[in-house]
Amino acid sequence: MLQDKRNLVAGVLRRGLSDVFGLDHDPVVEVPPQRRLGDLASPCALHLARELRQAPRAIAERLLEAVDPPAGFNRITVEGPGYLNFHLDRTGFAAAMIDAVPVARSATVDSRAKVIVEHTNINPNKAAHIGHLRNAVLGDVLARALRRLGQTTEVQNYIDDTGVQVADVVVGFLDLRGCSVADIEALPEPFDYVCWDIYSEVGRWYDGDPQRLELRRRTLHALETGEGRRAEAGRLVARRIVVRHLATMARIDIDYDLLTRESEILRLDFFVAAFEQLKETGAVRFEESGKNAGCWVMPLADSEEFQGLEDPDKVIVRSDGTVTYVGKDIAYQLWKFGLLGRDFEYARFEGALPWETAPSETDAGADDGDRFGEGSRVINVIDARQAYLQRIVRAGLEALGHQDEARDSIHFAYEMVALSAKTAERLGFSGDARLEMSGRKGIGVKADDLLDQLEAKSRDEILERRGDDGNDEAGEDVDLLARQIAVAALRFFMARATTTRVIAFDIDDATSFEGESGPYLQYSIVRARNIRRRLREEGLAQEVPGSRVAGLPAGVWSDDLWDLVLFASQCQEVVERAAATLELSLIARHAVDLAQKFHAIYHRHPILHEQDADLRDARLAVTQVFERSLEALAAILGVPLPERM
Repeated sequence: MLQDKRNLVAGVLRRGLSDVFGLDHDPVVEVPPQRRLGDLASPCALHLARELRQAPRAIAERLLEAVDPPAGFNRITVEGPGYLNFHLDRTGFAAAMIDAVPVARSATVDSRAKVIVEHTNINPNKAAHIGHLRNAVLGDVLARALRRLGQTTEVQNYIDDTGVQVADVVVGFLDLRGCSVADIEALPEPFDYVCWDIYSEVGRWYDGDPQRLELRRRTLHALETGEGRRAEAGRLVARRIVVRHLATMARIDIDYDLLTRESEILRLDFFVAAFEQLKETGAVRFEESGKNAGCWVMPLADSEEFQGLEDPDKVIVRSDGTVTYVGKDIAYQLWKFGLLGRDFEYARFEGALPWETAPSETDAGADDGDRFGEGSRVINVIDARQAYLQRIVRAGLEALGHQDEARDSIHFAYEMVALSAKTAERLGFSGDARLEMSGRKGIGVKADDLLDQLEAKSRDEILERRGDDGNDEAGEDVDLLARQIAVAALRFFMARATTTRVIAFDIDDATSFEGESGPYLQYSIVRARNIRRRLREEGLAQEVPGSRVAGLPAGVWSDDLWDLVLFASQCQEVVERAAATLELSLIARHAVDLAQKFHAIYHRHPILHEQDADLRDARLAVTQVFERSLEALAAILGVPLPERM
């Protein structure tokens, strides 16, 4: 909402600069650090002092004489060396905030254009680990933000069911342990934990006799062709693992629109179609000699982006005819933009949501409203270590002449997750604060184990605070509340750090009811709701309508109350900026700051026992604005909001 006022101020100043100085200038408009300095301010006079060869304050005073306060403002002042400060009509703005949607459809969004967000993308060969949780949370928060802003958004989860990781688990079952396909099917849950151990075992088994790697090659070939016992075992392993992965992600309220299986990309010859395009345009060439003899490579030495690399050329098809990961990813990216000229067949995964790409014999047909792909922008949430491969995918699109789509192929990169020393020790590892994960060695923190620990820690915290045995007088299930707190703790921790930072996950920090945490946001909302509950018990109004707020005297808005209203009015632009820059920590930061401002006024401005009706209603109005604004941010962050804590 404040963005609209910012635009009004910019327009008034733009016209004033033109009328007074004959300048065509777009003035900066910002929120000053203190409310006594106004609600919006512009340093344009300081920026133009050299050009106009006048003192900044003199420029500001001339503008002050030439412009009138825009609608919704009651005065303009000049402060300091030449800042133009604009003061809002507090009562009118607060009344408008009562009925405003904190985060609404953005005026800059074209809902007809689809954004595809691909995230999670866990190899279906073992249990998800803590690093996968950061990927999934970032992708989910981004999708929630885009949808809240009115953007048509499709969430995809790529299932690499023909890769070397699945092949190794198949080798582990069939060749190392001597299992049949029926034996694999009969294994009990948690199946992903069984595969976690198998995967590390087979790595050591290969080390014992490198000739055993021939079994991996044979299995990879079987997975790609889809034929034989090894392919059957691979399909079973991948499907059972995907079921487990979806269950893990459901624990933190993450779901998907489409599961895209790599085996379907191969079965439907997506890469063949993409490869023909690459050959026709000269984007790839066949190497007759050298270390890449017999391979099809994408020559990148002449590309400015890849200059300086020792070996810039990238193999797309190996000499044995198998396709590299990046080759399949180029084909997949072309399909996402609707540039491949062919489509998948679809079915419901396990008869329910989400959809999956599926062979025709199981195809139930996608609903008319469920048309996948054909995005106008594609955002791939993949860790920063994959930046080189993502650049090659873009280079492939550019080589095919798809410059716009290459520009709109966005790599949402993020750094890895480690454990704090204390949390590592709690989970049974050494106290190294930078525990290095290694799936091949079986070293790492399984996502479900971490969630179990978070729920246990949350439950202990609840019981300690309440002094009960699991159910309070209202019949609330403490286990449910513990889950809600755990979800908030995990999701907020993953979202709050800038994506360029390696984060050390700490269970105590994440579950703290104070400070920068998900439970702190939950506690803040519960505290606000408790005010309304107590008002109801006293027979008083629980909400103040905007019409009543519009009639309140100006004197009821102390600076700290007003500061919270003004800060809440910035939710829209914060979410828009976060979605545009992919820096989702901006949303988390704004949510925490909003909660801290509420706690700061909570004791200074009591509501229940205030005798002055105007003051009581002003304070209740501010609480309403806070509650609705934080609810909106929490929904985007995926932080569940319990009724009680």
